[in-house]
Amino acid sequence: MHTLAYKHNNAHEDSIWACDWGELRTTKTIDRDDFDKGDESDEEVQELSTDCIVTGSIDETVKIWNYDKATNLNLDKTLSEHTLGVISVALNSDASIIASSALDSTLMLWNTKTGEKIKTFSIGPVELWTIAFSPDDNYIISGSHCGKINLFGVETGKQEQTFDTRGKFTLSLAYSPDGKYIACGALDGIINVFDVLSGKLTHTLEGHAMPIRSLCFSSDSKYLLTGADDGQMKIYAVHHAEVLGTVSGHGSWVLSVDFSPDCKSFVSGSADNTVKVWDVGNRSCLNTLKEHKDKVWCVKYNSTGDKMVSVSDDASINIYSSL
Repeated sequence: MHTLAYKHNNAHEDSIWACDWGELRTTKTIDRDDFDKGDESDEEVQELSTDCIVTGSIDETVKIWNYDKATNLNLDKTLSEHTLGVISVALNSDASIIASSALDSTLMLWNTKTGEKIKTFSIGPVELWTIAFSPDDNYIISGSHCGKINLFGVETGKQEQTFDTRGKFTLSLAYSPDGKYIACGALDGIINVFDVLSGKLTHTLEGHAMPIRSLCFSSDSKYLLTGADDGQMKIYAVHHAEVLGTVSGHGSWVLSVDFSPDCKSFVSGSADNTVKVWDVGNRSCLNTLKEHKDKVWCVKYNSTGDKMVSVSDDASINIYSSL
């Protein structure tokens, strides 16, 4: 069971379409002379971690937030070099780099600690939409309007590979945690799964009749979760390409889904303004959260799975904690 722990209203000046949650690690050097004159070592290095939430908005900005129980959600930096609405944001594995894509057809990389822009990928019109890092952080993938998935090198800044679905607009995509697969969901409800090493299409999954807004792999890479405009969510076995279960309960489009780290539950956000938490085993709804006043575009678990974040057209950021 989850409950609202913190709500930040007017977090952006317009609808918030994207978010991600990571754990940013930093080091702090303490001079021992300040507190221990007798110690042979002059300094001590401490490693600190901060819950980092990144949001992207139609107001053309990316914002970096720090979250903790004591001070709640605090704005750290505002990144404002995009010239049209931000569609998608992603953190790499150690949250040190942010990737953001926008309607201005640019993909930007940012240093999370300094807020400085690292690189800009200028990509052709309609060739950029949802983005995700590869598990090794060396690549970023993005879907396109023509049904292709483009893979870009983080270091080179160049397009390294293309996976062609020969289908329609790729709305959603995900990289499996083991690095073996890329899955994408299209406007026509078709899901394609590619083998990364060979570059070949391994599975075409059907089951949704409408656009697939979101999909994600389980942490063990065995399962794929999808959410679509038909109001349904489906769980697929990746290796066998079979539907293990169908879940419904939202009153409108499912806009975002995310597996919990332990794979025992998943969360969904919908155009019916609600966030729902589901039990994977029996496909039942554990919790319905009604704190948003408009469409919920993105939901994410934190790294331990005891908290979630959601963002909405109502320009608010909600943090939920498990009881």
